[in-house]
Amino acid sequence: MRPYEIAVIFDASLDEAVIRETIDRVVNHVRAEGGTPGHVDRWGRRTFAYELNHRTEGYYVFIEVVAAPEVLAEVDRTLALNDAVLRHRVIRQPEHVAGRKRGPATTPPVADAPPAAQAG
Repeated sequence: MRPYEIAVIFDASLDEAVIRETIDRVVNHVRAEGGTPGHVDRWGRRTFAYELNHRTEGYYVFIEVVAAPEVLAEVDRTLALNDAVLRHRVIRQPEHVAGRKRGPATTPPVADAPPAAQAG
């Protein structure tokens, strides 16, 4: 089991229900295959820097999952075949980065600095 992030850009003209249904289908597939779906981050509608498939806006969604590579290969295939998806990317996360968005800050506390010398 490895941590992944799935970035999906949907057509912005789609109904919210279609986007939600596609996301639910991905999450349910990961869960059915023994994976663990994590945080779903919906960025919403964003303007592209350049035109993409004759469109200027897209609906961005990021899904964190922990699953076997075979499960993500199937998710990748189904997203590639989905007409509602303009672009998608499955990114394997390093172990130390996975899950950092859900929990508290993981930065170690800063040690107390020595007192500054007084100017005299």
